[in-house]
Amino acid sequence: MTPSDWAAAVEFGRKLFAGPCDFVAAVPTIDRLPPITLTEVAFAGRSNVGKSSLVNALTGRSTLARTSNTPGRTQQLNFFSLGEKLLLVDMPGYGYAEVPKAEAARWAEVIDLYLRGRASLRRVCLLVDARHGVKKNDLDSMDWLDQRAVPYQIVLTKADKLKQKDREDLLAATAKTISRRPAAHPDIIVTSAETGEGIPALRAVLGLFAAA
Repeated sequence: MTPSDWAAAVEFGRKLFAGPCDFVAAVPTIDRLPPITLTEVAFAGRSNVGKSSLVNALTGRSTLARTSNTPGRTQQLNFFSLGEKLLLVDMPGYGYAEVPKAEAARWAEVIDLYLRGRASLRRVCLLVDARHGVKKNDLDSMDWLDQRAVPYQIVLTKADKLKQKDREDLLAATAKTISRRPAAHPDIIVTSAETGEGIPALRAVLGLFAAA
């Protein structure tokens, strides 16, 4: 993409995410998925990685997606319509041990069925907490997505908590981790919901999937 094309994508993304964003559905079971009408992008990651905070930052709203300091708060697939051009899907987090096993198993089944069976899903933003880097359950998620050819892109969250040297090391390590993964997009987006870092870039990338 040329610099002028990228500038146009950033501006389109800004306008898209500044427009209306409406709650569509909270889906606890796969049979209650909304009908396919638009392209979808989903946000996945470990519990408390900042998925809901990132969705709020992208849309410029403070309460669109429910946030909490309590891991495991998001317990269903939450769908939001972005100007009737793109659906954003906030997914339950994984790896939170204190969730009852039966509940965790139910979440896992819903997520599994959604990710491998949703024809309108174009990309998964796989969020990784920059303070901790890629963990085993992140690698497990990458393995699952690779095996099922579900395209995903790493988005580092909470980058404002890192020093510059730590950030450089993290980017190098993360790039090495995904270098041979067939379903991983090679570009890593570094973000902070607190400072707004990386938000314009992520808006631009996701805007490429929006309906014309």
